[in-house]
Amino acid sequence: MKASRELTESDFQDAHDDLRSLKQALESAIVGQEGLIDRLLIAFISGGHVLLEGLPGLGKTHLAKALAGATGLKFSRVQCTPDLMPADITGSEILIRDPQGEQRLDFQRGPIFAPLVLVDEINRATPKTQSALLEAMQEHQVTHAGITHPLPSPFWVMATQNPIEIEGTYPLPEAQLDRFLVKLNVEFPSEAALLSMLDISLDDEPSEHLQPVLDLERLVSIMATGREIVIADRIKQAAVTLLLATHPATSGGTSHFRYGASPRGLQALLKTARIHALLQGRLQVDFDDLARMALPVLRHRVLLTIESELDGINSDSILRQIIQEWRSRI
Repeated sequence: MKASRELTESDFQDAHDDLRSLKQALESAIVGQEGLIDRLLIAFISGGHVLLEGLPGLGKTHLAKALAGATGLKFSRVQCTPDLMPADITGSEILIRDPQGEQRLDFQRGPIFAPLVLVDEINRATPKTQSALLEAMQEHQVTHAGITHPLPSPFWVMATQNPIEIEGTYPLPEAQLDRFLVKLNVEFPSEAALLSMLDISLDDEPSEHLQPVLDLERLVSIMATGREIVIADRIKQAAVTLLLATHPATSGGTSHFRYGASPRGLQALLKTARIHALLQGRLQVDFDDLARMALPVLRHRVLLTIESELDGINSDSILRQIIQEWRSRI
């Protein structure tokens, strides 16, 4: 097994400072969403995909543009509609004529071949088109006509969905939801944030003018530094205990969920907890890191019982209760 590189004080401090600089750049363009920006950065540096859910006009698309601008990453956008085809995302073969005059089929890459891809209103795409994202998100590759085409590395998908649209939408299947490292709810800004927003974005959109504060090489370095954050055995055990509390069949599990979070959810919890610790200026994961990342990591990985749904109970409220009880016991 490859030995872990020891994290030096300089490595840690530089990564922490650069993360803070990136955070400040995003906050200069997106007002009133400090908590959302924190969790987005944590998922981003963890190398995972993000599902953003919120009402129209709350800045989900501009947040993705701001992240691309502040990191200098090539950015592509897919606007999902019911008539969007899988080839519109992954690419297709077209007939071309080479310099010798011979005709041949050539694979033209789709918008998925970018380091940062925004999939807007993903629940408006049909299940067939949604499934085209599965291989890309999990395997970081696209297979067309039996030929595998690797995607850029690192590779991130940011998908948005509107929680109030019912007609003409297709809920994401559990298998695809599980591919997202976190699901983040975009909350409505406060009155003070709305006033501040008018000062910076009434006649212009600041996310389109952000200058890069980090490049791809530095991003990869910070990601590697984050993987060196220490996770003690007692933290791992606590994470397992928290995950099992979402399962109805286990001792101490909740009866409100039909299905609990998957093992991939456990991995996601510890990955994001490491970066949360780094962002907070610590070299090791604490219980608070797990508690703060548990809700965005687990909320899309659990399934309520029919009875709980009929009683108007939502998964976030049950998860908050589980997290609070878990935190009081450790």
